[in-house]
Amino acid sequence: MNRESAWWSATLVAPVFVAGAILLTIVVAALGPSAMVPPLPGPGAQPPYSLDLRPDGHLVVALAAVAVVAGAIGLVAGLRGLRRRAAPDVRRTRLLVAAGCLAAGVLAFLPPVGSADHLNYAAYGRIAVLGLDPYVTVPSAVPYDPVAGAVEEWRNTPSVYGPVATGVQALASWVGGDSVRLTVFVLALVNAAAFVATALLLHRVTRGDPVRQRRAALLWAVNPLVVYQLAAGMHVDTLAVAFVVAALVVESGVLLGLGIAVKVTVGLVALGPAWRYRRDPRRLLLIAGAATLTVAVAYWLAGPHALDQVLNASKSVSFATPWKLAQRALQAVFGDGAYRAWIQAGSMILMVVLAWLLLRAGAAGRIGFPSGMPESGAGEARLVALAVVVAWLFATPYALPWYDGLALALLAMVPASALDWFVVGRMALLSAAYLPARQLDQPPDLGWMVTVVRAQVVPWLLLALTAALVWWAARAGARARTRRA
Repeated sequence: MNRESAWWSATLVAPVFVAGAILLTIVVAALGPSAMVPPLPGPGAQPPYSLDLRPDGHLVVALAAVAVVAGAIGLVAGLRGLRRRAAPDVRRTRLLVAAGCLAAGVLAFLPPVGSADHLNYAAYGRIAVLGLDPYVTVPSAVPYDPVAGAVEEWRNTPSVYGPVATGVQALASWVGGDSVRLTVFVLALVNAAAFVATALLLHRVTRGDPVRQRRAALLWAVNPLVVYQLAAGMHVDTLAVAFVVAALVVESGVLLGLGIAVKVTVGLVALGPAWRYRRDPRRLLLIAGAATLTVAVAYWLAGPHALDQVLNASKSVSFATPWKLAQRALQAVFGDGAYRAWIQAGSMILMVVLAWLLLRAGAAGRIGFPSGMPESGAGEARLVALAVVVAWLFATPYALPWYDGLALALLAMVPASALDWFVVGRMALLSAAYLPARQLDQPPDLGWMVTVVRAQVVPWLLLALTAALVWWAARAGARARTRRA
């Protein structure tokens, strides 16, 4: 890319598309209940607020689709332009971070967009406040409750979230009482605070390097895909990401444990600090002990069934992953149920191989640090955590677009590499596949978005992207080994 095209990308295309995508997300939320925005029972005077225009489903799905596509284009343009232009103005980067934080704050006062997961969060908090166990009691067991009865999906599924997430949900329910609207608003405030905290942490950890600082802002604070999925979507992953990013910044086992107690899968990040301190048993024991104790206490307080649904969910296969293609083929051979062991074994093998290839590419200087993996220091922990998390995301049979927020936050903590394009591409594809993620109020003639795009097109595209990542990582490590020899 020459300087003129870099200027074009960074100065014109990126700002217009990024800002436009974020504004479209805000518009979809502000329009009120629709195919993209579940209704929130409760007094209208309570937040979140909307115009309550009840827009047509085709309109809001189209607006969300444009937001996803435009956001992906703007993000790629911004990242490409950043690689070739002069060091960006630090003051403008601060304005970008402030703009992203402002967008998250505005979205906290608007109804959540894209899925109905927030209704599940409110229901599990309500069940806990009623003195029942959300890891055993399902929302349909209390159908006449004004909060638990509002759940649209997963009505017969107990909570899969960690004890800290459940504690936050219970606090929101205690404040919100019988109002779904107010309960969701409290959850939205916590979500916005976690989003802002992550943005500020990433800004701080990249200080001293204007390029990395601007890249961190693009990957998180004003990333239209992250804003859409995590700020507007109000998924619990935002809180988990905030805890583990903070844990990597300040090297705290307690914060790491809190993140795991929000969502257990973010525990993969712990492999980063574990690798860094493998030669310092005292420090390793301190961090691992604090994290383990925090998790143990949280799950002990939650009760004996807190991990039941996590274990059940680990055997599931989501529609848009390549494993759905494998599931159909294996079902035809082995019948219902028997295919699960093959898929679990295959995904584990892929994860291990891909993590090893990414770590080898990192050691060769192709990911994160041009001089190779740092011998010690925080960079080493972040790079190892990134490699393992990316390998898990590309290999897991069950993945949803907001899961990728963790990888993007970790990417923002290391220098730029070709890995950026794989992670951004994956989140863009999954975001397109889950337009929207809720099942109710969908125009019947848009069913092809599920049966064709989500179930067929995106799984094949993700399979190709995964194969490309394996090929790139293998070549990256091999070329470096050849040069050194």
